[in-house]
Amino acid sequence: MAEVVHAAGAVLWRDGPGQGPEFAVIHRPRYDDWSFPKGKVDPGEHVLRAAVREIEEETGIVARLGRRLPTSRYPIGARTKQVDYWAARPVTSSAFAPNDEVDELVWLPAAEAEARLSYRHDIDLLQEFLRGPSRTSPLIILRHASAGEKTAWREADSLRPLDAAGRREAAALAGLLHAYGPLRVISSATARCLETVLPYARLTRASIGTDAAFTVGDTGPEASVERLLSLAGTPALVCTHGEIVSELVSGLCKQLGEKVPDDPGLRKAEFWVAHLTDSSMPALERHSP
Repeated sequence: MAEVVHAAGAVLWRDGPGQGPEFAVIHRPRYDDWSFPKGKVDPGEHVLRAAVREIEEETGIVARLGRRLPTSRYPIGARTKQVDYWAARPVTSSAFAPNDEVDELVWLPAAEAEARLSYRHDIDLLQEFLRGPSRTSPLIILRHASAGEKTAWREADSLRPLDAAGRREAAALAGLLHAYGPLRVISSATARCLETVLPYARLTRASIGTDAAFTVGDTGPEASVERLLSLAGTPALVCTHGEIVSELVSGLCKQLGEKVPDDPGLRKAEFWVAHLTDSSMPALERHSP
């Protein structure tokens, strides 16, 4: 089996002066080609971090990720390169500084970007972006991090805290969730859920709201799904329990006319990201810290 080289990147876009978007296309002198920002995932690095890092390193732009785009796979000699892509928008930028890897950055409307790109897989990626909505809103469903064994906890279960592994997971989650930009933070009213989102809330200076709809034992599945749907259109993070996750994901997909994943549940500290428009879900992705 051929070795797989993992990379991450984005179709980086902004509002153009006309009606359509403009796209960032970079020139690499080593290959004398034009492509979208991307690069290898470092050993031990999460693909979400890699995507944001590579965009900044190659363009000087800090970006926030939008909807998931198709993965590109193509041969490089005896190996296969696999690149995970997202749509992305700039949030801050510095003046582009040419370097040995990227010596030119241009912003082009779609037709000009397509003509400039060197590879068929990049053109296909641009066309896929254009077939869907430019703007989406992330709705993240997160299962709380590791909190030890329920049977070993002698006090009220709502007070059960994260264990050492869970605290490490919560710290890692803060940076990963930040890839999607500032989010409204809503949690189950239990210690383990609140502690899971606390590092992210501190990083982004967000307040944390609690909601019985996402607290185990406090409400039924219909009310939980209804509350989740009410958040559509608002970038939001919901931290809840394993008993509730499957109901939320299944209910969200059914309400929006999308296929329910074969396994809608999550392990502890995993999360789903639903990329939503007013009436549809163009992408749904799952991640582990």
